[in-house]
Amino acid sequence: QVQLVESGGGLVQAGGSLRLSCAASGLTFSSRGMGWFRQAPGKEREFVAGIDWRGSSMFHADFVKGRFTISRDNAKNTVYLQMNSLKPEDTAVYYCAARASVGASMNDYDFDYWGQGTQVTVSS
Repeated sequence: QVQLVESGGGLVQAGGSLRLSCAASGLTFSSRGMGWFRQAPGKEREFVAGIDWRGSSMFHADFVKGRFTISRDNAKNTVYLQMNSLKPEDTAVYYCAARASVGASMNDYDFDYWGQGTQVTVSS
């Protein structure tokens, strides 16, 4: 059974930092592209960052470039999202997702498995 379990969310003041983690099990993590998406209340889910199987290719949405960084540790079956300089508009539920293939992707339809999400709230 595939499981993606996010952690690290919480309440932080604007300008602060959080590091999200996503622990994967039940799949061959090291051969899958991974991604982070988010969904704010009343809004559609949107791409945040993606990474390929080796961690050599990464994409970040324009609105997080220079502030967020995706990374992975295949030995720990874990993907991370380091979030710095957080803004109130970053408030959302953040989801981890896994692809069936090795490459990175920005499209949610390319991802086969999803975590339950972790809430990030940024106060002004």
